[in-house]
Amino acid sequence: MARKRTDRRGRLRVGDHGSAISIIALSQDNPLKAVAEFVENSIDARARTIEIVRGRERGQPYLKITDDGDGLPQDKDGRPDFKYVATHICDSIKKELKRRGAQGIQGEFGIGLLSFWTLGEALTMTSPGADGTLYEMSMRRNDEGYAVRSSRRTLFAGRGVEVLVRPLLKGIRQFSGEKLHWYLASELRDRIRETGVNVRIIDRTARKSYTVKPRAFDGRLIHELDDPATRLGPIKLELYLDEPSPTRRPALYRNGTRVAELGALGEFQETAWTSGYVDGIVDAPFVSLTPGTRTGVIRDAVYDEFRRALGPVTERLDLLIVELQRAEEERASQQTLRSIQRAFREALLALPAEEYDWFEVRSPARNASGGGGGPGAIDPVANPQQAALAGPVEDAEAKESSQVVFYERAGPLYMVSISPASSVLKVGQTRSFRAVCRDRSRRPVDEGLAFAWNVAEGGGEFDVPGAEIVEYRAPGEPGLVRLTVAATQNDVVCEAEALVTVTDSLIPDHRSSAPRQGLPGYTYEKAPGQTWRSRYDLEQNFIVINNGHRDFVFSSKSRASQVRYIARLFVKELVLRNFPGASPPQLLERMLELMLYLEKNLR
Repeated sequence: MARKRTDRRGRLRVGDHGSAISIIALSQDNPLKAVAEFVENSIDARARTIEIVRGRERGQPYLKITDDGDGLPQDKDGRPDFKYVATHICDSIKKELKRRGAQGIQGEFGIGLLSFWTLGEALTMTSPGADGTLYEMSMRRNDEGYAVRSSRRTLFAGRGVEVLVRPLLKGIRQFSGEKLHWYLASELRDRIRETGVNVRIIDRTARKSYTVKPRAFDGRLIHELDDPATRLGPIKLELYLDEPSPTRRPALYRNGTRVAELGALGEFQETAWTSGYVDGIVDAPFVSLTPGTRTGVIRDAVYDEFRRALGPVTERLDLLIVELQRAEEERASQQTLRSIQRAFREALLALPAEEYDWFEVRSPARNASGGGGGPGAIDPVANPQQAALAGPVEDAEAKESSQVVFYERAGPLYMVSISPASSVLKVGQTRSFRAVCRDRSRRPVDEGLAFAWNVAEGGGEFDVPGAEIVEYRAPGEPGLVRLTVAATQNDVVCEAEALVTVTDSLIPDHRSSAPRQGLPGYTYEKAPGQTWRSRYDLEQNFIVINNGHRDFVFSSKSRASQVRYIARLFVKELVLRNFPGASPPQLLERMLELMLYLEKNLR
């Protein structure tokens, strides 16, 4: 005979009320969040002014929060109903008000008051009764009890509530008014902005005061996104797009109160929410929060609908980030190319111009269209040395007019250099050298100058030792020659030197007679499986850089490292282009020479 099955059913009960209260009170792990709970209670009570005071009294640090709101609900005798507050943990009256349609109320769990356990040892709450008498409720940490007493009568029945936590716990005494200011500005951003409440922080310990202003986000407000609609209501979006930063993290809010970073929620690990390009607010007033900390979300059906509603938003943000990344790459490439152009120009001043002819040198005298433009124009193809000395490479935004204004006039002499600063001559051969004078801003100086050239070490002679440009004749014996020049302007004297290697034989010139093409631009080609780093495209006059190569990836950790890496690729392609047919040792010698003078001026 089959046995009859019996089911036993029952209700869960709290076995130890004291232990339950302790667990609830200590579930809030952030002291700043506990302060925010008190401020939100004041906002829910329709306060217009909230004052937070951090100070010290009788050697004990304290925190006091005062508001001018509606105060605590009163009992039938007109006294603040402290008993209801203390005996209805987890059963807030706000929950009933929400059921009746009250708007703008945040709390609902009835446990915010217990969060003082994470702040201090004791709490005193003061609120007026209908007869003008002030009543106090006191509670102590790790104590289930509470006490209510009347403190004093007032002439006029006031409003509002005062919460005093004293003494503060030792581990949190160092949190400052400034930290509290920035935290509330972010945590309660929209609640403060929408209600217009004035939150004032007075830090008597640091002797400073702050007015909490709702946090302002950086970047461009994204207008292309519509607020997603759900069956429970719309999700409010206020998102901003800007250059990436580790501090840029969009957060989930509920009714204007910050809950958590979206990227910290496991379901939102996409690039849109974690890349640092996007910041701002995603406000979903219908999501369910974890009661204790109120920094977590319950993964129920409502949350699942919220997650699905943000799907199209995530896809749109990914596209916007890709567009911004592309624009950043183009801008960075232009800046890098300009840096390399300037560095090559400075290197050209130090190296023999006739040995390197692959430079884009544009004189300020040339017009915007790039033509010769008049008798003062310098042709960089016909005379690259003079073109290089004419002035720095101009950016695309260079002025079309050559009219000299005040800030373009050269200042007093600050430095002098010799061009070229390094060269190789055959015994008995001659070469021109020029003293290049500049002011502190590196503008050319050409007025009131006197020069004195000298062979400081080695042999040889100058044709006119007192000229700006001199002809030097090498001695008849090989060796290293050190040339010096002293430039004088009034009482200012600057000196420079150049090194000349005098040899009895020169490396044959294997360069082709192809027309000069200028310093090329560069572009990227992602080829992670290939070993080549760069190659020169003759038809397009571009250096193609493999941005999938491990060396490029390694150099991309900082802009300075990447600029130097790209400059070295330019050096490699420049030497290969200028010296076709040269032996590997000769190419390496040229690369070392050019990199030495290039990297000195690369910035």
